[in-house]
Amino acid sequence: MKNATIIRHIAFEDLGSLGDVLEERNYVMKYIEAGSDNIADIDALKTDLLIILGGPIGAYDEQDYPFITDELRLLKLRLNADLPTIGICLGAQLMARALGAKVYPGHTKEIGWSPIELSETGKDSSLVHLVADHAAVLHWHGDTFDLPVGATHLASSSQYQNQAFSFGKAALALQFHPEVTTRGLERWLIGHACEIGSTAGVTIPNLRRDTATYGYILENKARKFWHDWLFKVESKQGVLSSVA
Repeated sequence: MKNATIIRHIAFEDLGSLGDVLEERNYVMKYIEAGSDNIADIDALKTDLLIILGGPIGAYDEQDYPFITDELRLLKLRLNADLPTIGICLGAQLMARALGAKVYPGHTKEIGWSPIELSETGKDSSLVHLVADHAAVLHWHGDTFDLPVGATHLASSSQYQNQAFSFGKAALALQFHPEVTTRGLERWLIGHACEIGSTAGVTIPNLRRDTATYGYILENKARKFWHDWLFKVESKQGVLSSVA
């Protein structure tokens, strides 16, 4: 059995489809709730996989949310040790900042379904599963980041250049949300109601319509993506799962 430690910032932004894949690959999953659990207690070097999920705060907001300092410290240790790490949305921004890159408000909020475009290196990565047949992924962010020194650019969108990067042999940062499920996204529509209502051009009926069009397609593609990425990382780490 392998273990995965997951830092969650808000209850409805959970592992989604990634949780199902981790279970199939025999991971024991433990959620650490930011703001209530002590992130400083996490041993950066002992967990087999660290995942930092999204949330509606900034990667630069440590004055209001002191646990961000602990997350950055944890990530620096983890990334320096070249251990398997996934960051999604806020998690990706924290990874960028831990690697010395700037994180800052973007020129527009990117909320909704649209495709990503892979870099030449990205076309040789597990991300190819997410772009087959011109599929769309979910975007939900207002901040962006510069590409860290030493990182490999993997994907962009029509709105933002930096949508995904890898670092070292086993770290993956994703600005978008491949983990969401059609059913789970209904909770986002409740939890993010204020943001939706205050963002021009974004409405709940349109999000629900597009989710009905793209959600199940993403779930199927994301399962292949997660399995492929984890298989490659486990191969490098010498801890192959029984699921290939």
